[in-house]
Amino acid sequence: MRHDWVFDVLSDLLTYATQNGLPGLAEKVSQTIDMARLEIGASQAGTEEPPQAPPAKGRRMH
Repeated sequence: MRHDWVFDVLSDLLTYATQNGLPGLAEKVSQTIDMARLEIGASQAGTEEPPQAPPAKGRRMH
């Protein structure tokens, strides 16, 4: 998937927010990850159906 870097960046931000006591930011980033999965998956599949989660990488939390 050519958009893997987006999930890496968002996962890093989620980790930062969680480790630094920023629960509001962590929640918004989590929602953003979910939205990215939907929109990127739909654009790649040409459908509005939710895609499978991108492959997990070592540092992904979400």
